[in-house]
Amino acid sequence: MLTLHGFPSSNYHNIVKHALLQKGIPFEEHIVYPQTPEMLAVNPMGKAPSMTTESGTHLSESTVLVDYLEDAYPDNPLYPADADARAQVRQLMKISELYIELPARRLLPSLLVNAPADEDTLKEVRAMLTRGINSLNTLAKFSPYVLGDELSAADIYLRYVLNVAKQVATTLLHWDLATDIPGLSEWSELMASTPIAQKIDADREANHKEFMAYIAAAKAKE
Repeated sequence: MLTLHGFPSSNYHNIVKHALLQKGIPFEEHIVYPQTPEMLAVNPMGKAPSMTTESGTHLSESTVLVDYLEDAYPDNPLYPADADARAQVRQLMKISELYIELPARRLLPSLLVNAPADEDTLKEVRAMLTRGINSLNTLAKFSPYVLGDELSAADIYLRYVLNVAKQVATTLLHWDLATDIPGLSEWSELMASTPIAQKIDADREANHKEFMAYIAAAKAKE
């Protein structure tokens, strides 16, 4: 059986977890935190998520893991059959990661410890987020899913990538992203309404106290 290593407060962990549940693949969830000996044993970067395949191979990076699941378990596909359409799914995933989540993540330390952020950093993050959102608006359809009639890996990726961006934008940039992304609110409600999303959200909430304790302990060691 597959083992998913990580923790439910991690959005990238939840991307892979959602893909596993969506495809109906049996797996075990091993709760482990970054840079611990347990995580380093399965991922040399010490990051979440990581996965141990049924053959014992350790893999990491969320896009690699989602692609592996699609290759190894082709039932209930998360990518279209057409090559151009598959590339569009991957394109939106990459734009979401690099130009929405990644710039927002620069402000995550301030968000986690409720500390003020540098004004220059705030301006830079807002500028990059604006570019990312403009790209998303150009590519996304939200009709009802992000790229059309069928749910794809792009929907799963965007849902969890936006978690950090929404929190950072609302708390530190005083910006409601939904006002600048037409169709986002309706799509978000659709995605949140499924039993899979509800389970992942509940698991994340249940993990929050333990995750914050991990953050506090890590900060105390600095």
